[in-house]
Amino acid sequence: MILYYSGTGNSEYAAKRIGGEIGDEVLNLFEKLRDGDVSEMYSEKPWVIVTPVYAWRIPRILGEWLRKTKLTGNPAVYFVLTCGAGIGNAGKYLKTLCAEMGMEYRGCLEVVMPENYIALFSPPSDAEARRIIEQAEPALQQAAEAVGSGKPFLEKPVTFTDRVLSGAVNALFYPLFIHAKKFYVTDACVSCGKCAEVCPLQNIRMEGGKPVWGENCTHCMACICRCPKAAIEYGKHSRGLPRYTFPAMAENAADGEKAQNQGFQSQGFDQQELQNQEKGSIEGNEE
Repeated sequence: MILYYSGTGNSEYAAKRIGGEIGDEVLNLFEKLRDGDVSEMYSEKPWVIVTPVYAWRIPRILGEWLRKTKLTGNPAVYFVLTCGAGIGNAGKYLKTLCAEMGMEYRGCLEVVMPENYIALFSPPSDAEARRIIEQAEPALQQAAEAVGSGKPFLEKPVTFTDRVLSGAVNALFYPLFIHAKKFYVTDACVSCGKCAEVCPLQNIRMEGGKPVWGENCTHCMACICRCPKAAIEYGKHSRGLPRYTFPAMAENAADGEKAQNQGFQSQGFDQQELQNQEKGSIEGNEE
């Protein structure tokens, strides 16, 4: 069984690409993570965990979930790690995690995908993103072939820099950078609630039609990158930068917004007029 965690679609694509190749079930862990569901799971086939890396290791929320969740049936576990540049020495910590879980570690495979960490980096243009995704195909094919044949992943040599990134840098990164203090919403917000809907930690609540962030953030970038109006910013860094979601996800969101607008218009409403009315109502409440 293939389990995936994905903020902006890279790992979702990788999981479904591998699952389609080997004919295996693919499950999104979003609801389990959001709801704290750690009920036992079973799979006759090897487990494949597909996830992004946060500071050169798997996200802590996913690691904690795996420690609490009993995976039964097949004891083998593969890890497919999507990243913007590299996965560092993530394998070392995954071996330890598998030992704690009583599972058989079958290796981790790096898949370079478009950068989405807009809090620190600049996402690629659409054309560049599609080029990077195309270049990721050999790695995804390699992952599918290894899992399908039951062979362990062939892992890359680990450098001193890799050890530092996944060790000391990761340890400092979370307390220094992983927080929601710099998120804020602009006047472009239309109160759709998408940001709260896509948060895996239920860290966003809507107050007066606007999002308010709590203290339990994992920096998945789902809220800022999946906002249909690009109305969320992260400090000064994100201003003017493109928002990245996996192309198919972005296209589906655009189709959904178009359909919604057509629905308003068919009922005699203009979307811009409706937004202006909402803004006026909110400003009136603030007075």
